[in-house]
Parts: sequence; C-alpha cells; structure tokens
Amino acid sequence: MDISIIIPTYNEGTNVQTMVSRLTKVILPLNRTFEILFMDDSTDDTPQQLGALSEKYPFVNYIHRVDMRGLASAVTDGLKNARGSILIVMDSDLQHPPELIPDLLNKINEGYQMVIPSRFIAGGNDGGLNYYRKLVSWTARIIARLTLKRLRKTTDPTSGFFAVRKSALEGKEFHPIGWKIMLEIIVRANIDQIAEIPYHFQARDLGSSKMNAAEQLKYLIHLFKLILESEEDRRFYLFCLVGSSGVVINLLVYKLMLSMGMPIMYAFLISSLISILSNYLLNNAFTWRMRHKRKSRFSWFERMVKYVIVSIASLCVSSGVLSSAHYLLHLSPMLSGMTGIAASVIINFVVNDKWTFTTSKKNLSDKTVMQHVEK
Repeated sequence: MDISIIIPTYNEGTNVQTMVSRLTKVILPLNRTFEILFMDDSTDDTPQQLGALSEKYPFVNYIHRVDMRGLASAVTDGLKNARGSILIVMDSDLQHPPELIPDLLNKINEGYQMVIPSRFIAGGNDGGLNYYRKLVSWTARIIARLTLKRLRKTTDPTSGFFAVRKSALEGKEFHPIGWKIMLEIIVRANIDQIAEIPYHFQARDLGSSKMNAAEQLKYLIHLFKLILESEEDRRFYLFCLVGSSGVVINLLVYKLMLSMGMPIMYAFLISSLISILSNYLLNNAFTWRMRHKRKSRFSWFERMVKYVIVSIASLCVSSGVLSSAHYLLHLSPMLSGMTGIAASVIINFVVNDKWTFTTSKKNLSDKTVMQHVEK
C-alpha cells in the first residue's frame, strides 16, 4: 500500500465525516492505493460514525481504544498499524487541510524522509490561533529549537501535521509524553532529511482544544527526556554543567591563593589552570566518554594537551569578542562579558568535539578491521 493517513480522534462529532469526504476528493484522483486509519479514543458516538464510514468506504479503517488514551500514544499505535509506505499524520479537527496531501507526497517523492507543512515560512499563516495560543505555540517552538539540535531543521517543530517514510521509522521505539509526537519522531528516528511546505492553519470548527496546562507541563518533561536520551544534545549540556563547576573551582582556588598571600596574577593563573584541568577530567570521564574506549595509553595525555590549547585559545578569542563588543559596539560591560562567555562556550565545545575528543582515522580503521574479522 502506498499511503496511510493516520488521524487520532477524541469526541470529534461530525468532523470525521467531513474529513473522509475531503480526503476522498483529494486522494482518489492520485490513483494510488491508500487507507484512512482513525485511532479513536472517543467516549461519545464517534465510534458508531466511524463504523458506518468503514462499511461505506473500503479504504476507511478505525481502531477504537478502550484501555489506553492519549494523543501521542494514539499516533504511535497508528504508526505501528498503518500499512502504507508513506505515513501522513493529521488532526481530525479540520485545522490541517487535506488539500495539502499532494504537495506532501511530491516532496516525499523528491527523496526527503519527512515533510512538514509549516505556518512560519513564506506563504504560511497561523491565523487559526488566538493570541494566547499563539504565544504558547511560539514559546514551545523556541524552547524546542534551542534545546534539541535536530529540531532546528524545521521552523514548526510542534506541528501535528506531517508526512514521513515508514522505512525511516523501522526498528525505532517511541516513548512520547503528551501531545507533540513529531519532535519525538525526529529525535529518536534521527530524521535529518526534512522539507517544509507552507500552509494556512485553519480555525477549529468542532470539538474541543487539547491545549491545557497539564499538556504544556508534559511537553516540557518530554523535551527533558529527549535531551537525556539524545547523545548529541546531552553532550552539550554536560559540557556546560562541567564548565559551571569549573567556574566554582576557579573562584574557590583563587580565593584560597589570595588568602595565602599569593600575588593576584599568580593566584589567577594557578586557579585558571586547576579549573581547566578539572574541566578536562570531568569532560573526559563523562561528556565525551564514549569516544575513547579503545585508544592507546598515550591518548589521555594527548587529549589533555589539546584541551588546554583549546581552552587558552578560546580565552584569547573570547577576550577579543568582549573588547570588540564593549569598545567598538559600545555595549555595556555586563552584556559584553556575556557575549564573550557565549563565544568561549561555543568555541570550546565545537573545537573539543571536532578535534580534542574526536576518534582518530587510525582508530576508526582499526575498529573497522576488528569488525570485519569478527564477522
């Protein structure tokens, strides 16, 4: 089967009939095999309406869930039960226009793993939201894109409307919390080939919104779990945590040296070197731990030398950034200092990630040979 349209429903009234009618008009002319799969958690007469639709249309299927409820689990169950090679997820409340499906399929056919209709690219519009929900939506998007690197590939990471190749999900396990399943799929399935098309968000006609404070809390918890389970994101936050501990150690040692009567410059240099060494030990043990299990006995010292070089170089660069921000851009001392610190963190992390703690080509070739021998 070519296409599966997965639609979670909860007390949607006559929306399901309208949805089937609009989907039929859109998909039948494409001459492709398809199914419309409703994942229903309703407590009203929606299951009866879905039953009547499935009897009338052979391409309409539904699963009425009794023991489990929730938007995210409904979608994940739908992904497991869908038979199509291309999976399209959309809401049943008519805010996601079925008329965009041909455009989604065209982009998928260009080789993308996922295609997302976005409200926030040229031609898109989020006019269906009131001002409060626009603020909540904007905040959720910003938090997602700041906290998870892979989500920066899309302008609308909190959307519930998307198409994805089933092959991209094979062998992946999903554990969503709350109402934003797409970011779960992007992060856990390592989706990196993403395209966006513009769309106009439609005002909700029937049913009730799923947006509430409890779901917003679940969203934040969901993001935190994804950070913990995403190695590339977890590494950066561990690096920042180690850096914070280094600041504390630096200040404590600096104060101790001064209390012992040591000149300020010597106290500063010693405390800085000790904090750099402390940062290296912690980063080596935790942040980049998985990268150096098979290295030689000399690699520990080699990494330490590289780390010190990077730390000193980034200190020089961040000092230059601070000076430029203050004397050329005329920023306040505090804002200039924050700019310098941000530059130092980014430079330190990127260079250490790409150089200090990278796996050498020799180790990679040795590992490949070992794997070949084992086979």
